[in-house]
Amino acid sequence: MFYIRKALKSLFLVFISIFLSTCSSSDRAEQLAGKAIDSLDDVKYASIQIEARGTFEDPIDGLLSNVAGRGSGFIIDPSGIAVTNNHVVSGAATLEVWVGGEETPYNATILGVSECSDLALIDIDGENFPYLEWYDGEIQVGIEVYAVGYPLGDPEYTLTSGIVAKAKTGGETPWSSIDDVLQHDATINPGNSGGPLVTSEGKVVGVNFASSQQPGTQTQFYAIKVDEASKIIDRLGAGENVTSMGINGVAVNDGESIFGIWVYSVAAGSPADVVGIQPGDIIVTLEGLVLSTDGTMSDYCDILRTHGEEAVMSIQVLRFETQEVLEGRVNGTPLEVSYSFGRELAATVEEEEQIPSGAYKKFMAITDSQSEIQMEVPTQWSDINPDITWDYTASLWAAPDLVDFTIFEEGPGVSFIAHNREYLAVGTIEEELDDPFVRQDQCVFEGRYPFEKPNFIGMFDLYTNCNGADGPVRLALVAELQDPEQDVIIRIIVQVVTEDDLYALDHILETFEVISPIL
Repeated sequence: MFYIRKALKSLFLVFISIFLSTCSSSDRAEQLAGKAIDSLDDVKYASIQIEARGTFEDPIDGLLSNVAGRGSGFIIDPSGIAVTNNHVVSGAATLEVWVGGEETPYNATILGVSECSDLALIDIDGENFPYLEWYDGEIQVGIEVYAVGYPLGDPEYTLTSGIVAKAKTGGETPWSSIDDVLQHDATINPGNSGGPLVTSEGKVVGVNFASSQQPGTQTQFYAIKVDEASKIIDRLGAGENVTSMGINGVAVNDGESIFGIWVYSVAAGSPADVVGIQPGDIIVTLEGLVLSTDGTMSDYCDILRTHGEEAVMSIQVLRFETQEVLEGRVNGTPLEVSYSFGRELAATVEEEEQIPSGAYKKFMAITDSQSEIQMEVPTQWSDINPDITWDYTASLWAAPDLVDFTIFEEGPGVSFIAHNREYLAVGTIEEELDDPFVRQDQCVFEGRYPFEKPNFIGMFDLYTNCNGADGPVRLALVAELQDPEQDVIIRIIVQVVTEDDLYALDHILETFEVISPIL
């Protein structure tokens, strides 16, 4: 009986301890209502756990419907304004927030996001919340810091300690591109994203957002510095999205053929939504620049920062589900399936259609010596002749090796010639295609097809087996410039040797232009 009585007494004491702890915690939260936190012990009461629920498209797991993910954050204003990461909340259908480890969640709305800075501002229903303040001192290497949050989806409040290892370093990641971040060794895990990094006085020095580990090294942890975060958050608080198109995305790069930004989800009503981007799409190019060649969001974010969120920007998207390439203009024309000369050419010559290996990852704009015509070619096509010019004619040639292209007629390359028909006796489109300088008699003629792009209408001839069986493929294009101020006709001949040359062909035909009068 003595042991039973002793066990019951111990159990009672445990119960009383838990009850008093709960009461104490509740009382402390009431005491701090509407006040700024000024101690590490009280940071918990202004920390939050966020559950974002929605439908996402994962590159590995595919469509994930009505799934929930959890992250952290912290309140910065007694009205319930709170900071977290963009990748925690962007594209979510609903948000629920637990404050200070409480059992009952609050609803919240997104006020603004920054994809590139990986920051978001939310408004929690309610008022009179305890809140954290920004650290206003100099962040130096070696100062003690504490990572606060709710890692691994656990509702239990967690705090880890460390020091600032680097006061300033780059923040290029697959999901963000931040100029100013700090490195520390206070352990964070998935679920800590968006939580504060604080001093011993409970002041925020950064917003945790990433970790990394190189082979043979310890894991390093990163936070967006207070200076960087606060200036972005001020703009988000004014209802402005910053360096954002409206996606929750990640850079993908398989090192061979796929480069771009994989879209997990799209915010309703955003520029990305309006132009027609869908979860599962890969944004391949923006303003003609191939994205994610280095595996980060750097190029994507640099373009947004250069042009601004409201600018009209050309965009190309690979829709993985249907294996279609779509093109449009953000804040302009919606996405449409683009016509691919490369795919049409491959189908015509009965070759198996493949995505190029990715040898041509970057293109460069080139012009003739008088800057009258322009096109974009692969950077590897660096053997360029812009000087073959005559009166009222502009000419531009490019190839990896012009001798191999023009003399031996074995390598890939392009010739682009434009004539001013007001001064030169030049025939119709059909007559020009039949001209001996355009007609490819040493090839097998496959057919003649219509051509159209903004400002140009014409036709192209397709040839195969040039210079013998299994020889290169050629496309000969003649088109008229649709400009009442100029009567110009252009000739373009492209030789294709590999699958990658088909990709180059598409790009050349998309980018060639007459940029000034042909004199």
